Amino acid sequence: MGRNIVKSCLPAGRLLNCLIVAITCLSIVSLVRAQCANKDECANQIREYEKKVSQLQDQKNTLSSQIGIMDNKIFLTGARIKSTEITIEKTSEEIGSLGNKITDLNSSLDFLTRTLLQKIVQSYKNKSVSAFDIILDSENAVMLENKVKYMEVAQNSDRRLAFRLQQTKSNFQEQKDLRETKKQQLEELQVSLAAQKKDLDVQKVQKQALLTQTNSDQSRYQTLLSQALSEFQAIERAIGTGSMVGPVKKGDPIALVGNSGYPGCSTGAHLHFEVRQNGTWTNPLNFLSGHSLHNDQEENDQSAGSGSWDWPLSDPIEITQNFGNTPWSWRYSYSGGIHTGIDMISKSSDVIRAPSDGTLYTTSQNCSGATIKIKYIDHGGGIISYYLHVQ
Repeated sequence: MGRNIVKSCLPAGRLLNCLIVAITCLSIVSLVRAQCANKDECANQIREYEKKVSQLQDQKNTLSSQIGIMDNKIFLTGARIKSTEITIEKTSEEIGSLGNKITDLNSSLDFLTRTLLQKIVQSYKNKSVSAFDIILDSENAVMLENKVKYMEVAQNSDRRLAFRLQQTKSNFQEQKDLRETKKQQLEELQVSLAAQKKDLDVQKVQKQALLTQTNSDQSRYQTLLSQALSEFQAIERAIGTGSMVGPVKKGDPIALVGNSGYPGCSTGAHLHFEVRQNGTWTNPLNFLSGHSLHNDQEENDQSAGSGSWDWPLSDPIEITQNFGNTPWSWRYSYSGGIHTGIDMISKSSDVIRAPSDGTLYTTSQNCSGATIKIKYIDHGGGIISYYLHVQ
């Protein structure tokens, strides 16, 4: 790995930068440990990696420190995955053990029920014999006393048996309820494990994308960070300097997809669609209605959206970058490394339409030496939608 990095940088004269990155990568490899074997070991590893990530984030933002953060996040997610797998294994064993207990209790319940029924039948027969008959049938006082004692013992035995039956029924139900709870926990753990594994895949792709996009060069890394920050600052300035166009209704055309901001703040024609609620970045899919589209980042066709807004572009729609952690979001250091909107294109039309009613604003801002054009709609209630790179 180190040789490849240095070799790729030699033609550009960036040997020093590449050596720094190579040394960092090689040192990171030494951090890799055997997987934790139990919950306590996993908890210790998780705390250690969280501490290392925090320490690296406090350092100056350099390419080598960013690689260190990514590697330790990968190790951290790996430890969390192992911890979840251990919990799943333990929970599965508990479910199996509870199943055996339930089977045994069911057998005991059947036996006690049959026994009690037999005693009830016998007791019913005994009731047909009166106390006067017992006295007449007893040859002496000793025999009479023994019969009375026997009847008392039988009655006490019946009561104890009934109590045992009730206890067994209660225990049987408790074990069944506990098994159902454990099954629900197992399902939740399996969902969590799938999400953790997906996060791990994204983190590995992010690290590889970082090395590819920067070409392992510190100056290139800083340039990409600066360009991303410039786009963020353009949006911030737009809020205070936008000119009001007027009210718009859902479905009204408001702009055309463009490439404004190129080359510093855009790499090609697309719509960056962003939603803020009370000034906070929000996943636009929470507002957009369910829609069938192609996700180029995930390389699949899917249904996306859970809100009530129309989509701003016409079908067929293609998402080129998701909201949140993406292979390119490492450069958005101002947001904690998440992409704050959705990048999308339409294969049929460049027309951008208002997804919901509101007041439309327009502005143009400097972005890394280029001009980026921005539209935004104030929907009321603290909700504003943004449309970047428009023509």
